[in-house]
Amino acid sequence: MKNIALHKVHEKLGAKMVPFAGFNMPVSYKGINIEHETVRNGVGVFDVSHMGEFLVSGENALALIQKVTSNDASKLQIGDAQYSCFPNEENGIVDDLICYRIKEDQYLLVVNAGNIEKDWNWISKYNKEFNADLKDISDDYSLLAIQGPKAVHAMQPLSTLDLDDIPFYKFKIGDFAGIENVIISATGYTGSGGFEIYCKNSEVEQIWNKVLKAGSDYDIRPIGLAARDTLRLEMGYCLYGNDINETTSPLEAGLGWITKFNKDFVNSAALLEQKQSTLERKLVAFEMNEKAIPRQGYEILDNNSNRIGTVTSGTMSPSLGIGIGLGYVSTLFTAKDTQIYIKIRKNVIPATVVKLPFYKG
Repeated sequence: MKNIALHKVHEKLGAKMVPFAGFNMPVSYKGINIEHETVRNGVGVFDVSHMGEFLVSGENALALIQKVTSNDASKLQIGDAQYSCFPNEENGIVDDLICYRIKEDQYLLVVNAGNIEKDWNWISKYNKEFNADLKDISDDYSLLAIQGPKAVHAMQPLSTLDLDDIPFYKFKIGDFAGIENVIISATGYTGSGGFEIYCKNSEVEQIWNKVLKAGSDYDIRPIGLAARDTLRLEMGYCLYGNDINETTSPLEAGLGWITKFNKDFVNSAALLEQKQSTLERKLVAFEMNEKAIPRQGYEILDNNSNRIGTVTSGTMSPSLGIGIGLGYVSTLFTAKDTQIYIKIRKNVIPATVVKLPFYKG
């Protein structure tokens, strides 16, 4: 297990540390519900420094990214970020990622912690054709996510940049908490506003301490990965390893909006063929009709107790007070308001297919 730069800081704060994606990570401090509500109503700070970062540079950087990702990175201006995925060659997904255009010929790819080595090998395989300059800077950089409706006001004293002037999926590079050349990005994973801070490991403790001090008047709290999961699920954001993986197509996962067929990318011909045919299954969102908590791996049934799919993510929503989940089902059962059933141990509990997001603010 690797330790992130602030490992001892989190231990001193009383965090419950657990192994996650090869790292010792803070899963909670004061409890999931408290931390969840802190982000929904105020401001909290996550340490998500386990995430991976690759720099792609040179005159063929864009060509490589266009080949290995599903979205159209040619639309990115400097200061833009874009959600995308790496399709594999079997209609599945190697990983999902965020692509940032840093300079004219330089991009930052942020990937999931558990996939760093796999993603690096995947990109390197295709880079033999393009010979772009690739650098894995994952071990040198930290990432803090300052999230919540009060995040901008609480953190504005720490920067000369106008933090309120960073639209969703845009970023700026400037000073923050006394450190220069920090990436401040409005690419949060909670649905409650705020931004993410990319900095060097040697700088993160100073930034962390100043963030907590600046946020003290706003009742800021450190937030663990458990609340990060409930927050993202309330928004219906996919989690790699749960809702998307090597066997799930981006089209099945509802990610057609990041799958652009105006360019040639890995497996694009097969995915286009899939788009033009009838999908056998799709990812749906559902709410439990009775008090019950769906969990990953539970069977989804029709009203005749026939298995029609599987739950990929589920929880008791702290904001809504009901069980919510995502799961793949046969396309016959994907329409809004369709009645489905979740098999929870020996019980079969009714649920209703709904439109995302679960939490509407």
